[in-house]
Amino acid sequence: MEKNPAFKNFSSKRVFLTGHTGFKGSWLCTLLLKAGAEVTGFALPPEEISLFRLAGLEGKMNSIYGDIRNFDVLWNAFNATKPEIVIHMAAQPIVRESYRNPVDTYHTNVMGTVHILECIRRSDSVGSILNVTTDKVYENKQWPWGFRETDPLDGFDPYSNSKSCSELVTHSYYHSFLAKRGIAVSTARAGNVIGGGDFSADRILPDCVRAVQAGIPIRLRNPNSLRPYQHVLEPLSAYLLIMQRQMENPRLAGWYNVGPDAGDCISTQALAELFCEAWGAGACWECACENGAPHEDAALTLDCSKLRLALGWRPRWDIRQAVEKTVQWTQNWLSGGDISACMEQQIDTYFRYPPVEENYRKDGIMRCRRTAKRY
Repeated sequence: MEKNPAFKNFSSKRVFLTGHTGFKGSWLCTLLLKAGAEVTGFALPPEEISLFRLAGLEGKMNSIYGDIRNFDVLWNAFNATKPEIVIHMAAQPIVRESYRNPVDTYHTNVMGTVHILECIRRSDSVGSILNVTTDKVYENKQWPWGFRETDPLDGFDPYSNSKSCSELVTHSYYHSFLAKRGIAVSTARAGNVIGGGDFSADRILPDCVRAVQAGIPIRLRNPNSLRPYQHVLEPLSAYLLIMQRQMENPRLAGWYNVGPDAGDCISTQALAELFCEAWGAGACWECACENGAPHEDAALTLDCSKLRLALGWRPRWDIRQAVEKTVQWTQNWLSGGDISACMEQQIDTYFRYPPVEENYRKDGIMRCRRTAKRY
């Protein structure tokens, strides 16, 4: 990774990362530390079983525990850090939880964004910010083609809608306050993320792991739902690339979809079958469709042309590899293996692996390197 030019500008930079104790936040902390950044994290304390604890990250960075909904606590941590770069990831990220607790979801996802942007407005140190939202921000009309950044924002459920609001808040702060100061601002709308160390409830692969641990079939609520699944290192590499490029050229700041190739937008059933194949040991799944369950979109895909054309980003691992790496990490954890060493190995492997398109063309003929079964 040290040889990757996309991360050269993070060395010795003061980075303020909200949501650092979560699944994606823990992987991002590891990447930033490898890039030589001075990382300060602000988030709620991690769960007892969490990637943040398993990877031993607390002793490697400045970790501050606080609630993004409390502006005074956030401002004190922010002002003491004087960050140059801000990455906002703190969120209530679960759709079904947003139905159970909509007020807390809006408070965290909307006012949390207001609070971090207000800290930036009051600060004179920040030059670059990325707000991480979700692919679910769009008004989903179940189109068979991918959503583009110019499509209307209007998420259906409280989680998705609150993230749409977070986007609008970011746009307003940029146009009202930050643009005139030359602060580069982007948002990243990432697809469904999988990878080792995700212990969240109501997420497909963590549910798969819990099922095989219990020796029962994996129960799928919506086996036919289509989603743009990708390994966690894919969007994180894109986030860092966006930050890198907008620091070099503020004109590249904007709103970016971050997702896999179209062929890796697969159904929940297909994902479960790939997991069972990779896990072995008789892992299997069954349909557990729920009558009267909360609404979840049947199909959601992204058009990531802007990110690829403007910044040259490409995915490196296809969906089969993403599942295999997730299973590898999980089985390493269950067997008592070295978590940090496993993460380091996967990160190094990822950044040595060529982007997908580099393996497509041979002898003037388009060839696909993928071995994953098409569903």
